[in-house]
Amino acid sequence: MARDWIYPSLLILRFLLPNQALRNYPENEVTLLDSMSALGDLGWEAYPAEGWEEISVMDERNTPMRTYQVCNVMEANQNNWLRTSHIPRDGAQRVYIEIKFTLRDCNSLPGVPGTCKETFNMYYYESNNGNVWFIKESQYAKIDTIAADESFTQVDVGDRVMKLNTEVRDISNLSKKGFYLAFQDVGACIALVSVRVFYKKCPLTVLNLARFPDTVTGGDSALVEVHGSCVNDSEELELPRMYCSADGGWLVPIGRCVCRPGFQESEGQCQPCRPGFYKALSMDSYCTKCPPHSYSLQDKASECTCEKGYYRAELDPRSMACTRPPSAPENPISTINETSVALEWGPPRDSGGRGDVTYNVHCRKCPGDGRKCGPCGSGLHFSPRQFGLALAKVQVTDLLPHTNYTFSIEAVNGVSDQSPSPRQLTSVNITTSQTVSVTLMKRKSKDSITLALQGPESANGANVEYEVTYYEKNQRDQNYTVLRTRLNALTVDGLKPGTTYVFRVRASIDGGYGNYGGDIELETSHEDMLAIGDPNQPTILAVSIAGGIVLLIFLVACFVVSGRHCGYIKAKQDPEEEKMQFQHGRVKLPGSRTYIHPHTYEDPNQAVRDFAKEIEASNIRIERVIGAGEFGEVCSGRLKLPSKREIYVAIKSLKAGYSEKQRRDFLSEASIMGQFDHPNIIRLEGVVTRCKPVMIITEFMENGSLDTFLKKHDGQFTVIQLVGMLRGIASGMKYLSDMSYVHRDLAARNILVNSNLVCKVSDFGLSRVLEDDPEAAYTTRGGKIPIRWTSPEAIAYRKFTSASDVWSYGIVMWEVMSYGERPYWEMSNQDVIKAIDEGYRLPAPMDCPVVLHQLMLDCWEKGRSDRPKFGQIVNTLDKLIRNPGSLKQLANSSVWEDPITPELSSGTVEEWLDAIKMGQYKEQFTTAGYVTLDSVIYINSSDLGNMGVTLVGHQKKILTSIQSLQTQGTQVQV
Repeated sequence: MARDWIYPSLLILRFLLPNQALRNYPENEVTLLDSMSALGDLGWEAYPAEGWEEISVMDERNTPMRTYQVCNVMEANQNNWLRTSHIPRDGAQRVYIEIKFTLRDCNSLPGVPGTCKETFNMYYYESNNGNVWFIKESQYAKIDTIAADESFTQVDVGDRVMKLNTEVRDISNLSKKGFYLAFQDVGACIALVSVRVFYKKCPLTVLNLARFPDTVTGGDSALVEVHGSCVNDSEELELPRMYCSADGGWLVPIGRCVCRPGFQESEGQCQPCRPGFYKALSMDSYCTKCPPHSYSLQDKASECTCEKGYYRAELDPRSMACTRPPSAPENPISTINETSVALEWGPPRDSGGRGDVTYNVHCRKCPGDGRKCGPCGSGLHFSPRQFGLALAKVQVTDLLPHTNYTFSIEAVNGVSDQSPSPRQLTSVNITTSQTVSVTLMKRKSKDSITLALQGPESANGANVEYEVTYYEKNQRDQNYTVLRTRLNALTVDGLKPGTTYVFRVRASIDGGYGNYGGDIELETSHEDMLAIGDPNQPTILAVSIAGGIVLLIFLVACFVVSGRHCGYIKAKQDPEEEKMQFQHGRVKLPGSRTYIHPHTYEDPNQAVRDFAKEIEASNIRIERVIGAGEFGEVCSGRLKLPSKREIYVAIKSLKAGYSEKQRRDFLSEASIMGQFDHPNIIRLEGVVTRCKPVMIITEFMENGSLDTFLKKHDGQFTVIQLVGMLRGIASGMKYLSDMSYVHRDLAARNILVNSNLVCKVSDFGLSRVLEDDPEAAYTTRGGKIPIRWTSPEAIAYRKFTSASDVWSYGIVMWEVMSYGERPYWEMSNQDVIKAIDEGYRLPAPMDCPVVLHQLMLDCWEKGRSDRPKFGQIVNTLDKLIRNPGSLKQLANSSVWEDPITPELSSGTVEEWLDAIKMGQYKEQFTTAGYVTLDSVIYINSSDLGNMGVTLVGHQKKILTSIQSLQTQGTQVQV
C-alpha cells in the first residue's frame, strides 16, 4: 500500500521537473554533489534495508533520474536512515545542501495511526576516510529538521497540481577531507527527488589592474582578505586588496596597480604605447605623443629619443620638447668710461626652444706695448658676475688703460653642454683710453661762433680729430650740420642773429670716434663781440678719446639713453611687489595670464558670471552630507549635464539666513577658482545662484583632505609615492605663482586627494575659518594667520608673497613625510614664533630622506629671496623621482626632537608613550605587563602586533624609540 501512495507522486514529477540538462547554476557556486546528474545508481547506504528505497523515474525528455523514497507510515517507531557516499569538501569551510522533495499529508492517508510524521531530519558526519562502512547514529551531527512548505494528497496527484518543496541548509567550519550526509525518516511518506551539495566562491576578477583569483568563501560568514596580483606590465601603487564575502561577492576594493612606464591602461589590461608615443611615469594615465623634435620607433617607449642635434637636459620632464643650444647673442653694444665698460647685447635669434638661456662673458687682453695677447686674468671685476648671467648686460671694471680688450659673449642653455658643436660667440673689441679736457672758447657775432678746441697731445703718436654737430634749438629733427677738423679752432658761419644753437663735440684717434659729450647751448648776438670764458656759460667738457673703430660713450649719456628706453629703473622693484600690486588691480605683468581679484569688480556678481558657469539645480542630485564648511554643509552627489556623462561632485551650499556679504564672500571662492585650470588645482564645475540654496559645485575628491588621509594610512606609502604627492602640490602652486596668485593658507588640510592619489590645492575662500582650534590662529590687525604654516615676514608684517607660500609648502612637506603629524607638536603659537626667530627649524620626520629635509630647510630660509621658487621645487622633485636612489640616505632624526619639553629620566611607560605621542596604547602595554622602561627595551614588532598595535607607522615609531632607549639605557629625551 505504501508504494501505491508514493508512486503517483513520482509520476507527477515527470510533469513538473525541468530537464536536468537545462539546469544552470550561478558562477560563484561550485557543485560537489548533484544526484540529478547521476547516470546510474547513486549507491547510497540505506538501513534498515526495508526503509529508504532507490527508484528510477523519467523526466519529460525520458531521461532517467535516481530518487529515494520511504513511506512506512503504518508502523510506529520508524528510524530509517539514508547515507550518501563520501563527499570531498574541496577546501571549502562552508557548504550548502539543497534538497528537493515531496511529502504526503498524513490526513490524506486513511487509517494511518497518529504516529505518522510530516518531517524528516538531516545529519552530517566529517571524515578523512572515504571508505567508512558503518557510522553510529550518535556520531552524526544534526543539521536541521526538514518540514514541507506544501504537502500533497491523493487528490492533488490526480489533478496534477502537486508542488515540489525546496530547502537549503548549510554546514560551517568543516575541516576534514570530506563528509557524509544522512537523512533520517521517523515515520513520514517522503520522496527525496534531488540532493545538491555545493559551496560558494568569489570568482576570478580583475579590478584596478589587479587580478584576484577564485577564492573559496570563509566559514561563519567571515570575510576573507585576498591580495591581488598586478596584471602583466603593471606595478603596485598601493597593495591591492579585496574581501571575499560569505555570499561569494567581492567587497571593499583597496589599493590599485598602475601600468609601468611605456604602457597604458585599456579594458583592464596594460597595453604598450605604440610607436610615436610614450609614457614616462607609472603615475601618468595615458601614453602621449612624442614631444617635438623627438621620436620612438618601438612600442613600450618610456621616453622619446631626441632627433639629431636636439637634446634633453637631466631635469627636463620627458614631456618637454627636445631642444638645442642657442645661437650667438646679437647686436653687442659697449659703453666705455675710462677703465670700465658696460656691455649690452640682444638675445639670440634662436633660443633653442628653451627659456633657461643664460650668458657667459670671456675676456682676452692685448697690452698697448706690443706684448702678446692673453687671458684677462682675475684682475677684472664683472658685475653682477661673469658667467651664468640672466640679463643681457654686464659691467666690467678695473680695466688697464691703453689696452685692447676682446670680450666674447656666448649664450648657453640647459643642453649646451650636451652638444659636441663649438659654441657660437659674438665679440666686442674695445680700447681703453685716457680722459683729456677740451676747452671751448667762443667768439660770438651776429652770424658766426668760433670754437677754440684745446685738445691733448696725440696719444702714441695718433692724430686727434674733432667732430662738431650743431642745430637750432628745438629744430634737431629738421636740420643739423656736422663739421670735422684737426685744428684747435673752428668757426661756424652762416648763423642767424639772436638765435640759440646747440653744439655737440666728440673726438677720435685715427678715425675711431667716441661718444658726443653733453649739449652746449650758445646764442648769436645782435652785434659782434668777443667772449672768452663767459661766466654765464659752461666752457669745460670732458671727452673720452678712443682708438680703433669703437664709439666712446660718456657714462651720463648711458643713463640718458637708458632712461629714455626704460622710463624707470625696474631692478629696484621687488618682483613679488609687482604680483601683489596686480592682485589688487594696479599692475599687470605683460605676456602672461594673470589672476584677477574679485574685489576689483564694482559688482562682485559680475566676477561670478565671468569666471563660473551657471548650472541648473535640476542637473544636481545630492546624495549625502560629508562635512561642514564655514558657510554651510558640504555634500557629495552627482552632476549630469546635457550630452555629458554623469560625474561625482562635491557640493558646498550656503546656509539659510545669510547676509548679502556672506553670499558675496561665499561666491568669491568660485570667482577665484574659476580662473584656474590645472590638474593639481581643484576644478570648479559651476555654481547655482538663481535659486536657493546657493551652491558651489566642484570635482569630488574621494580620499578627502590630505592630513586626515595620511593619518588614516600611517606608514603605508613608499617614499616615492609621498614624493609624487609633493610634486603634484608643488606643480599646482607653481601654476598659482605664475598666475600671480598668493594662497596664504597652504597646509595639508587644504589639499584634497582623489582615488588615484592625485593631490590638488583647494580652499580659495577670502574669508576662511583657519582651524577649529583657537590656538591655531594668531590674530593680527589684518586678520587671522595660521602661525604654524606661515613665514616670519607674513606674521610680523603681513607680507604675503609667493615666497611666503614656499615657506608654507615646506611645512606641508613635513606634514606629508610625518603622515599628518602636527607641526611643532604641542608648542604654543608664541613659542613657535620665538623658536623660529631664534633659528629653530623642524627636524626631519622619521624615515625622511636627507634630500627632502634639506629642501624643507631651503623653503624655511629666513630671507624670502633665498627660498627656492616653485618651479625650482618641481624640477628638484622630478629629479628625485627619476633617480630614486637619491632618496635612500635617511636623515639622522629622532622622534624625541622636541625643543620645549624637559628631559625624562627613569620615567614610567605611560610617560614615555605620552612623550612619543603614542599614549593611546597605554592600556595595551599595561595589560601585557610592560610597566617599566627596563621591560620595554626587549619588545619587537611581533610583540606589538599581539598587543594590538597593528599600524605600520605606529610600530616604526615605537620601535625607533625603543632603539633609542637601548642606546641610552633608560634616559629618554622627550
